[in-house]
Formats: sequence, structure tokens, C-alpha cells
Amino acid sequence: MSSTTETEDLAGGRATLHRTTDMTPVETAAERLRLAQDNLTPCAPVRDLLAPLDLKAAYDVQALNNQAQVNLGLRTAGWKVGLTSLAVQQQLGVDQPDFGRLFADHESFDDLPTPSSTLLQPRVEAEVAFALDADLHLGPVRAVDVIRATAFVVPAIEIVASRIAKWDITIVDTIADNAFSGSYVVGSRPTLLTSVDLREVAMEMHGPGGVVSSGSGAACLGHPVNAVVWLANKMIELGSPLRAGDLVLSGALGPMVDVKPGATYEAKITGLGSVRARFAEVEG
Repeated sequence: MSSTTETEDLAGGRATLHRTTDMTPVETAAERLRLAQDNLTPCAPVRDLLAPLDLKAAYDVQALNNQAQVNLGLRTAGWKVGLTSLAVQQQLGVDQPDFGRLFADHESFDDLPTPSSTLLQPRVEAEVAFALDADLHLGPVRAVDVIRATAFVVPAIEIVASRIAKWDITIVDTIADNAFSGSYVVGSRPTLLTSVDLREVAMEMHGPGGVVSSGSGAACLGHPVNAVVWLANKMIELGSPLRAGDLVLSGALGPMVDVKPGATYEAKITGLGSVRARFAEVEG
């Protein structure tokens, strides 16, 4: 980053002002993604601006744009865990999941129309959502801590969206783009975590033409609770622990599916019920 230094006389005193003339790579990457969303036009990957596998810089990009959303008045609702499939981790050359922020403004309820006009290249995936009613601020967090802190779980459909053209991504792009968080739909039947074995649940997602995705709880880091444990410990490490009231999308139970305009997608998860996302036809 380059800058110029100027001196001004303020109320009889001297003050030194630093005026930045060039943005840092992190700021440039954040702006590229932000403009893509604002203009509803996918952009080039941001990995050309950041060092390969510089996950900290990628999270810094994410944080800048998330704070911009908060500054616009959006309310944080919780977090999402991504890259919970070992196959996808290997594909992107990483050995851990990633995370992104959820906003209440992007939440839809079961079977209500899902706004899609601002979603870039949307895809859907079925997940288990954890509603927390206790803080997870003391580490190391264990599975029993997550179980104790969970008020209930519901089926959910996450609508992931990529600001990066043609989903041409690496792990740096994924994290910088808020783990591709777009919007999400939550189901209507809360279930106590102690009444279902999430590792054994089976998922089928129905869409145009029949079953479009299938999987199980074991596909999510072996057990969806494992994903929440990872996130809880990661957030403690970063100084922003999970809090009561947070919603956590724990990760996909099966492959992502491209959204077709006008289609309805229904994810059925044994023991949890179902959740539906309805999309409007192409607008305009």
C-alpha cells in the first residue's frame, strides 16, 4: 500500500493526515466482490490478488464485506460451515472446513417464495440447522457441549451464490466470498437434538424431474455435530465465540444442485421432516 502524508492546521494545532492513494490487495479483492454483487455481474476470481492458501487474507476480505453489510443495516443471524465434504477439501487442497456469516435479512421460511433476483449463479444444498440457546465461549468445545447448547435442529436448504464467474474457485476465493453464502430456508418442525441420530439421517432433495441430490448425515464431517464443534472452536480462536440465538448451518448432506428459475426444491431428511425452497421465474 502506498500513501501520502499531509499536515494541516486544526484549531491552532498541527495534525498529520495519512491519505491512502492505493488500496491493499485485501481491499481490492473486497471491492471486486462487492461490485459484482452490486452490479449483479459475476467477476473474475480474487486469488490473483492474494497469496496462494493465504486463508487469513481471505477471511479479512470476507470480514470487510460483511461489515459493509452490517453498516447498511443487515442483522447477523449466525454462521454457516462449508467444505464439510472430505472429497471437496481434497479437491481444493485444504484440510479443514471454512465458514461464512449468515444474515437474518436473507432468511426465508419453509415454502415461502425465495427471493432470487439478487442471487448470482445460485445452487441449493440440504443441511441441518442448529439453533443455539447457550453460548459456546469456553474451549475446547466438545460434542457434548454442542449437544447441551442446542435448543433444536431443523432441516434447511442453503442457497449458495457465487460472485465469481463460472464458479472458477480455489479455497481463497471461497472464503473471501463469504463461503458463497447467498440465502437460506429453514424448516418448520423443530426437533430436539437428543431425539435423532444425525449421523444416520438420510437426505433426498426433490426438484424438477425427481431426486436431484441425496446423501446422509455422515457426509458432513462424519456427523453434523462435528461441524459445529469445529466452528465453535474456530470462533473462540478468532475471539468471536458462538452465542445463544445463533443459527448454524452445519454443512451439506449431499451435492449442490443448480437452481432452475421457477422450480421448487424439497429436501426430506429422515427424523427431521422436510423443507421447501420455491423460486420465481426469471424477472424482468
